[in-house]
Amino acid sequence: MEQPTLDVANLTVRFGGVLALDHVSLRVDANEIHGIIGPNGAGKTTLFNAVCGFVRPQTGTIRYRGEPLLGTAPHQLAKVGIARTLQGLGLWPGLTVLENVMAGARLRPHFVASLLAMPRADRQERQVRDQAVQVLDELGIASVADTRPAALPYGVQKRVIIARALMAAPELLLLDEPASGLSVGEIERLAELVGRLRRRMSVVVVEHHVDLVMAISQRITVLNFGQVIASGTPDDIKGNRAVSLAYLGEDVKTAEGGLGA
Repeated sequence: MEQPTLDVANLTVRFGGVLALDHVSLRVDANEIHGIIGPNGAGKTTLFNAVCGFVRPQTGTIRYRGEPLLGTAPHQLAKVGIARTLQGLGLWPGLTVLENVMAGARLRPHFVASLLAMPRADRQERQVRDQAVQVLDELGIASVADTRPAALPYGVQKRVIIARALMAAPELLLLDEPASGLSVGEIERLAELVGRLRRRMSVVVVEHHVDLVMAISQRITVLNFGQVIASGTPDDIKGNRAVSLAYLGEDVKTAEGGLGA
């Protein structure tokens, strides 16, 4: 069997007396879109934080491309090929869109080399700038490269944070609530973008828009109260009674395969 891109096994996270994750396991294969859904407080973001090194689990293992990931500092993730977006925008208002995106590059000129204006630093700076322009063009927002983020519509700002994550050329992209605050049209464009990204990386999406996750994911993991209550293909999840109970509080048979947002 092919080595998974991400393999989480029996992960348990406690915050004092609160059990945030209870023996959570999931596997993300190469070039797979894997959705993670669940009601508020289900443990979705805590799972991302554990993978990214912001939270230290009490038990369990996390392996990335077959190698242990636990103990990897958050600032080292880009070097190993992992990038993540946050629920909030996190853009620097004093920088242009292009400068914000360049900040996500895996390799940047050394501080001393830049300070001394060494030719090598100038070459690296140009390479990073050219890469950032290419990423912005891929996302259809190259025209706003010189604009400050605050002057842009919210949906465009969301694309900027994805562009910044793509600057690390990740093999695993973690998207935390990428559709929050977007219009129907913007969500459709997001779905198309994530589908394209799958050609060269694995993508894990934490999202409240269940219909979006159902449309783009090959597999879905459903969390509730820190536990995995269902895992499988979108068709498996649509007819799962435990999922209906978690979202709706009663046993509801879904019509047309939709669980709602």
